[in-house]
Amino acid sequence: MDSIASLFKGDQLIPTLIVAFASFLAGILVEMAAVKLMSGRKATPGQKRVSSRLRPDPDRARPDKRHPAPADGSVEIYVGNLSYDMPEDALRKEFEAFGKVNSARIITNKFNNRSKGFGFVQMPVRAEAEAAVKAIDGKEMFGRCIKCNEARNLV
Repeated sequence: MDSIASLFKGDQLIPTLIVAFASFLAGILVEMAAVKLMSGRKATPGQKRVSSRLRPDPDRARPDKRHPAPADGSVEIYVGNLSYDMPEDALRKEFEAFGKVNSARIITNKFNNRSKGFGFVQMPVRAEAEAAVKAIDGKEMFGRCIKCNEARNLV
């Protein structure tokens, strides 16, 4: 213990710090070289490296996250740029002024249950749905200008 303490006394302090810093830098360089050797393929100049964890695996099937079209033939309407404070009841009432509404839902974050700022409304009659989209698109609700159009179902 006395030999280590003597390194930090008097004129030995500066050389001790220099050796410690040089050892630290050498460790970083060795670790960088090891990572480069273990990564396998080299990136060509100007090419960004992509971690193999982030690269999609072609053998693994992707889960189907597409939203199917309503089975009952109703029209689904996408409503975007909603205020984060807007309740589903207010969204439903806005569309009920144009006809019957099957459902109105605002998409929320699954972790904190806050609105993501968009939602979907289902209306059974196409003429009423088109009238609602035409009237509500661009309208200001809860301080935000609403974006409204027929949902693009991917299935």
